[in-house]
Amino acid sequence: MLAARAKLIGLDIPLVECGPEAALSVFNDALPVLAVADTGDAAALVVPGEPHIGTARGTIGAIETAVSLTLSGQTAAVVTNPIAKSVLYQAGFGFPGHTEFLADLAAKHSGQPVMPVMLLAGPKLRAIPVTIHIPVKDVPTALTQDLIEQTCRITHHDLKTRFGIEQPRLAVAGLNPHAGEDGAIGIEDRDIIHPAIVALRQEGINAFGPLPADTMFHDEARSRYDVAICMYHDQALIPAKALGFDTSVNVTLGLPFIRTSPDHGTAFGIAGQGVARETSLVEAIRLAGDLAGTLAEKAAG
Repeated sequence: MLAARAKLIGLDIPLVECGPEAALSVFNDALPVLAVADTGDAAALVVPGEPHIGTARGTIGAIETAVSLTLSGQTAAVVTNPIAKSVLYQAGFGFPGHTEFLADLAAKHSGQPVMPVMLLAGPKLRAIPVTIHIPVKDVPTALTQDLIEQTCRITHHDLKTRFGIEQPRLAVAGLNPHAGEDGAIGIEDRDIIHPAIVALRQEGINAFGPLPADTMFHDEARSRYDVAICMYHDQALIPAKALGFDTSVNVTLGLPFIRTSPDHGTAFGIAGQGVARETSLVEAIRLAGDLAGTLAEKAAG
């Protein structure tokens, strides 16, 4: 399938089928490819830009294989590409999305529940949404002090261990305009977010806020923190994408392995035309390598 797609867009890319132990030795001369079993006739069936159920098993198998290789130490990190969830659902995929599937695989491996945290990491901003893919009208109900605290604890831990930031600074956004103005414009900032910050600071985590979101993302404000903890999806992703649309990377914190991915979707509308930009995927691979290097240095003492 890779060879056919390269030919379609006029690229002459040598491919070598091999296992992870040989990947580095061939990478300067060719693209190493690990074949995944049980892909059926997907290569013959699939047309660029037209999702086909025949690819579902291969997609799921590729994710499972990547996680297994990384958990076993044969590879250092997992870099995922966007998936067509509608096709996976047709094939019986039982998870809301990619991240939930990865968390389930991690939990099965460790025997412990896993709480994944979504981080958008760019050259100008790191941002985390506490609630993610839910309607805006449901955010106030979904926000709890415990959820905010757990999200911040995982963020604090992974920024220290994986990003090498010894004392991470967590700027916590308010939910309401002006961070609620002490209850005058909504009570969530006063009654949920503020108590969570107090509890975190008592644990030694440098979290501060709640801050009005409209003044958190200009240049001077960003210099005061290492990550912005936001209350809902667009509060985090709008500034992250505005400040680094092609260079931001999606990083999943809270997993027992490194996982990065491009910060964009499948882009079926331009598939097979040779016009898609690879920048975000390259940045995702680069960041995964940097994070793996930080972990290796810490392990070496």
